[in-house]
Amino acid sequence: MTTSKIVATEAGDARLTWYEAERARLVLAVGHGAGGGIEARDLRAIAAALPAHGVTVALVEQPWRVAGRKVAPAPKTLDTGWRGVWPALAAPGLPVVSGGRSAGARVACRTATELGAAGVLALSFPLHPPGRPEKSRAAELLGAGVPTLVVQGGNDPFGKPAEFPEGDYELVEVPGADHGFAVPKRADIGQDRAVTIITDAVAAWIPALG
Repeated sequence: MTTSKIVATEAGDARLTWYEAERARLVLAVGHGAGGGIEARDLRAIAAALPAHGVTVALVEQPWRVAGRKVAPAPKTLDTGWRGVWPALAAPGLPVVSGGRSAGARVACRTATELGAAGVLALSFPLHPPGRPEKSRAAELLGAGVPTLVVQGGNDPFGKPAEFPEGDYELVEVPGADHGFAVPKRADIGQDRAVTIITDAVAAWIPALG
């Protein structure tokens, strides 16, 4: 069953779209990036696949997207919006895994410990701006403080898997994929397989969290 709900936060109204599992044991909340919304291929695939594994998925639209703005606000405001939806995410009384793609993954990492997240799912974590490896955001990832899964495209300009530092997290590579998990037509794997790698990785990792 899919339902949608507007949640008021100090950053404005956010929207939660729920994909409910029949006998849920966990909630996986996933936020979008700074350049798009919950229509991203990885978010939609996770929302479609995970309920069958006993995981209720909540896709979270940040207030700036709900308000129709084109540019994401500063990280502090993104964190405020995420904190504001957390009580609604925790309302079912289940452990909540905090997740997101790109900028949303950074939000999940920065707020995981204070919100009591059971884990963090980081999709296409933007380790650095393209071409600027010296501007590393590794500290955010390494500071999540909870079990963390990173799913990263093998050709992501925001950070290829080999660039990630050693740390207490798991990393799964989607071969040849870019920041949006798109793969070129001549890649070793097709687009459907790339998406399956993502959903399989999440489905295999998440049961241990609750």
